[in-house]
Amino acid sequence: MTLIALRSAVVAMRPRQWTKNLLLFAGLVFARRLDDKHAWLHATVAFGLYCAASSAAYLVNDVRDAEHDRHHRTKRDRPVAARLLTEHAALAIAAALALAALAGGAALGLWSLALVALFLAVQLSYSLGLKRIVGVDLLLIAGLFVIRAVAGAVAVHVYISGWLIGCTIVLSLFLGLSKRRAELHQVAAGTTPGRPVLRRYATDVVDRLVTATAAIASLSYMAYAVFGPTPWMVVTVPFVLVGLARYLRLAHRGLLGESPEEILLTDAIVLGSVTGWIVSAAFVLLVV
Repeated sequence: MTLIALRSAVVAMRPRQWTKNLLLFAGLVFARRLDDKHAWLHATVAFGLYCAASSAAYLVNDVRDAEHDRHHRTKRDRPVAARLLTEHAALAIAAALALAALAGGAALGLWSLALVALFLAVQLSYSLGLKRIVGVDLLLIAGLFVIRAVAGAVAVHVYISGWLIGCTIVLSLFLGLSKRRAELHQVAAGTTPGRPVLRRYATDVVDRLVTATAAIASLSYMAYAVFGPTPWMVVTVPFVLVGLARYLRLAHRGLLGESPEEILLTDAIVLGSVTGWIVSAAFVLLVV
């Protein structure tokens, strides 16, 4: 493989999207195991194998949508669509990554293996057609986040908190709806043709759902902070509220762009909120 093809393969794996897999560490937080080095090792391995599984799914998706992406303003620059990476090479890399993820899951245990297999199956079904069914696309996205959260808890052998599952479901629906809102805004502005499923979404309905899920996510986290492992977690609430409010504002103004996940890495307010939450939560869970 040439240097250009290798670089294209790395780009196609979308390492920036790996931030979603940080949810694998949530089990450590909810179970207050931040001082357990053995648990950190298992969580890190789980993070790595889900990064591999995610990248495998992105490669398959890019092969599946290559022709459509070539007519898209930004997606046409994806390595497969731009013919910088052949479809055969992309599928071969995807297969290798999927097998590596399954092997890693097997090393962590039978349940971890089953969750990785389920994750890959959901991703594949999403790419092959279910992403074109309104509502189902959002539910599958939420399901993928829940699998990550459960897998993180299973990997470190801790109780799967109801708070963890509840907050994950609501937050993932909020993020998914926010992305649809941003895409609808861009389609209306004529800056992108958008994905086919967008034709079945009504902007006013999505607006109301985005606001509702943001409110529910805020209330869910505040309930966790008060009734969860320690009431001192309330000190982290302001960071969550500011982060959600900022993301909600960007969604309504259509400023999330083609990849809303990158806001986590580029927007100063969102990044500051996440950093503040990490520091305050670590202090509460390790010191208080």
